[in-house]
Amino acid sequence: MGSPAAGDPRGPAPAVAGLIDEVRAWIAQDPDEAARAELEGLVEAATGTGEPAAEAVTDLRDRFDGTLEFGTAGLRGALGAGPNRMNRAVVIKAAAGLLAHLRTTVDEPTVVIGFDARHGSDVFARDTAAVVVAGGGRAMVLPEPLPTPVLAFAVRHLGADAGVMVTASHNPPQDNGYKVYLGDGRQIVPPADAEIAAQIDQVGPADEVPLARDGWETLGGDLLDAYVEQVAGLVSPGPRELSVVHTALHGVGTQTLRRVLTTAGFAEPVVVTSQAEPDPDFPTVAFPNPEEDGALDLALAQAEEVGADLLVANDPDADRCAVAVPAPEGGWRLLRGDELGAILGHHVLAQGVGADAAFACSIVSSRLLAALCAGAGVRHEETLTGFKWIARAEGLRYGYEEAIGYCVAPDVVADKDGISAALLVAELAAALRAQGRTLLDVLDDIETAHGVHGTDAFSVRVADLGQIEQVMQRLRAAPPEQVAGRAVSRLDDLATGDGGLPPTDGLRWYLDDGSRVIVRPSGTEPKLKVYLEAVVPVDGRDGLAAARDEARGTLAALRSDLQRLTAIDGTTTD
Repeated sequence: MGSPAAGDPRGPAPAVAGLIDEVRAWIAQDPDEAARAELEGLVEAATGTGEPAAEAVTDLRDRFDGTLEFGTAGLRGALGAGPNRMNRAVVIKAAAGLLAHLRTTVDEPTVVIGFDARHGSDVFARDTAAVVVAGGGRAMVLPEPLPTPVLAFAVRHLGADAGVMVTASHNPPQDNGYKVYLGDGRQIVPPADAEIAAQIDQVGPADEVPLARDGWETLGGDLLDAYVEQVAGLVSPGPRELSVVHTALHGVGTQTLRRVLTTAGFAEPVVVTSQAEPDPDFPTVAFPNPEEDGALDLALAQAEEVGADLLVANDPDADRCAVAVPAPEGGWRLLRGDELGAILGHHVLAQGVGADAAFACSIVSSRLLAALCAGAGVRHEETLTGFKWIARAEGLRYGYEEAIGYCVAPDVVADKDGISAALLVAELAAALRAQGRTLLDVLDDIETAHGVHGTDAFSVRVADLGQIEQVMQRLRAAPPEQVAGRAVSRLDDLATGDGGLPPTDGLRWYLDDGSRVIVRPSGTEPKLKVYLEAVVPVDGRDGLAAARDEARGTLAALRSDLQRLTAIDGTTTD
């Protein structure tokens, strides 16, 4: 006979009993009353009968399936009680581990702490400050929910040893996160992430971590004033006639962007009122990411209604920037991240750069920026994905990644910054408007000179992370000799360091027509991500339309074949 199930009158199965013991031990050390009550309710349900008991056991197993992992993105996960969720106990232990790491080199470290308007962000920020002060450090907390770039700016501006930003960026409303910067104002990279994680592992029960009742500093408005002044000073005198519609997607970017634009001489943007104020539930969008289908519907409708010249959208913590412009044939055209990356790179190059300057983008971004740099005689670097790597390019002057992240002023913010990027887009758009031109004309110029670099991407969502490993193993064991009828001329296994980059899980294929395919697991979601690029030379301005048509056809063929190559039972593609 099998062991009795949860709710059986003979008592819970041993595995379930062990789980319940683990949960009760966590409850005993959780400092948050609401979290304790949440787990106690699940324990009561799990020891009951029927389907509710089975569901509660499944929920508890997920919550206690290890500890929320601290990595190069810090922490990010669903809110809730238990070690595999974002909650006060997990944050307190993370703050204690970070402080211990800092104290290996600094006796009394200074940590500046920012937070957005998500559920729990202010509480997690206050807990972090309480741990730092109780541990002998100095904590400085931003005065209100502010964009992530303001926190990244503050680390260097205030001379702090580290920074913490409590945000889940553009994740769904049920998530939150904990992003760590070191004293150079850049995100952590190995080995610092592993060293901090090891310190977190040494922290005892959360209720034994000392917490100060007060003693941290709440910063004043002069910090934001300094950020606004430095960002607004990035643009040169010139035309300012421009109508801008802006949406913050219920995040914290509205007021900061407004101040930067008006300080730089632009008119106040027209805001999408229903999305202008912070709301942690993001009620008007299915997913608070400007790249998601439908996320900009309200903003596009308003831009059309007021006859705007430019639409700018930030994600909820305003470190990303999306841009749309009126299309010549009517309606609006949303620029892809790679398109805006090339346009901004072209704009920065036109302003003049030093002999030692470098431009950088991630391996999954278009090669068009590299072509622009080659034409201008400027050094270009290719990095692993993420601004933790892009910001570390030697002599960085400009960097971007295809997921609408742009670093236009690394001396001000050594990270992606959707506010300063929006300002530079406005500067360029206003100058072009005065000439009777648009951003699309600049894109035409770039592609005429350097070839069409069409890009596309899709993700394979999985229920089990092991499915991603299955696909990657299959592609490594039997790599295709052709993709969409095009011969594979070179294959880089990025896990072995092929291609001259630090090892990372991924595959990169170059095809004989100049196309490129990259397949890699997502670092933050249960997805396998596939990136496609088709490069087509342009025969004069009259050949641009034909080259774009050819690129679209190539991308469609590549996408169809890659969906077949990455297919696995139980997965969905988006």
